[in-house]
Amino acid sequence: MEPPPPTQDNRTPRDTAPARTLRQFARGGRRYALPWLSIRRWMLRLKFVGAALLAGLIAILFAIGAELAIEAHAGAMRGAPWLTLIIAPAGFALMAWLSRRWFPGAMGSGIPQTIAALNSDDNRVRSKLLSLRLAIAKVFLTLGGLLSGASIGREGPSVQIGASVMNMIAGKKTRRIASSQDLMVAGSGAGVAAAFNTPLGGIMFAIEEMCRYRAFKANSTTLIAVIFAGLMSLAVLGNYTYFGRTPATVGWPDGLWPVLLCGAIGGLLGGGFSRLLIASSRGLPGRLGELSASRPIAFAALCGLGTALIGLATGGLTYGTGYAESKAALEGAAALPVYFLVAKMAVIWLAFLSRIPGGVFAPALAVGAGLGANMALLLPSDHGSAILVLGMVGFLAGMTQTPITSFVIVMEMTANHQMLLPLMATAVVAHAFSKTVAPVPLYHALAFPTLRKVEAEIRAEHEAHRAAAAPAPTLLPK
Repeated sequence: MEPPPPTQDNRTPRDTAPARTLRQFARGGRRYALPWLSIRRWMLRLKFVGAALLAGLIAILFAIGAELAIEAHAGAMRGAPWLTLIIAPAGFALMAWLSRRWFPGAMGSGIPQTIAALNSDDNRVRSKLLSLRLAIAKVFLTLGGLLSGASIGREGPSVQIGASVMNMIAGKKTRRIASSQDLMVAGSGAGVAAAFNTPLGGIMFAIEEMCRYRAFKANSTTLIAVIFAGLMSLAVLGNYTYFGRTPATVGWPDGLWPVLLCGAIGGLLGGGFSRLLIASSRGLPGRLGELSASRPIAFAALCGLGTALIGLATGGLTYGTGYAESKAALEGAAALPVYFLVAKMAVIWLAFLSRIPGGVFAPALAVGAGLGANMALLLPSDHGSAILVLGMVGFLAGMTQTPITSFVIVMEMTANHQMLLPLMATAVVAHAFSKTVAPVPLYHALAFPTLRKVEAEIRAEHEAHRAAAAPAPTLLPK
């Protein structure tokens, strides 16, 4: 039996192993290089960066406007304190009427609206809660509230503004750089970062609050948005800290009791206040509830009158965000009176009841400062302003149930990294005590009724449109 003839190698030099390796490398290189050379992809990236810069710019201009509004109101009160009996009721009523008549999606904080939009896949729902029109209106309506002396903040509106701007670039699924949810999460973090120059706080807020019940997938999206919003803040305002630098600290084991007291009392007080706000959002009992439902503008004016009376009784300490009073107390320039804690909580509650646009985050820091000032009366005096910082973290973590965000933001606001471990411990203790009082976090408890209300409005509009488009029944002749 003859052996088989030898096979002839017909491969050309192109088919050698090195050549095949080079061809595969070239094909893979083109596959990975083409996306970076795509003009369409670069346009998407530039659009994303531009949206992040715009969100940061609006938040910064909002911050500047808020300071000017607070200063203008303070100047008017120094000249004629009794004017607040006219300015506050009229301002509350006007802001409530404008928001209810023209911008219903701008009422309240802005964080519940953003969470509601995040939990909906309906573009009609999102357009009622997040849009550039609402973002601009939110700025001016909140500034109007601050001009009226309302105890509101700009952090919640900044979240809604950032999410609204980033949501504008959420086009079709095949023509966007990230999903709509990721863009909204990134915008909310960018808004917080630019509003207070707290980039880490913005990232942690996006993770801990916005993605509390969903997986956080917007890693690079949020990071890039926060970076460019922060760069815009640095370009306009410079590298500043919100409360200045607070070098005070507490040591071990002397700092154990301040941490436990501020954490426990701050958690219980913040959780109880959160539960009060949640219950109030569902309606007040008795005649006040009937008045708020039937005549909301008159009820808002009544809330403004209550704010004015408390402001007069406290010598103007409770107007606005409470930033100036908290900073003076941290610097040791002025002490917060014992009644400041309760008075500030009362005016925050009145602003919340009136449904005017504005947040509760920054005023909650002032309440925490008041809590810390009262705690300092029970502790040795050598701790100084460190107890005020612990009180801020304790109350904020108790009210929002975001312990990591709370201690990171306060640490960045005070530029005090030596207080990191005491702040962390206070936030953890406050969160644990708050959960025993308020099982549902504040912003999410407010977000779900907002989502259901908007969905009901859309269904009603759809039914009305169908009824209007339906042909009229024809009558047959007898």
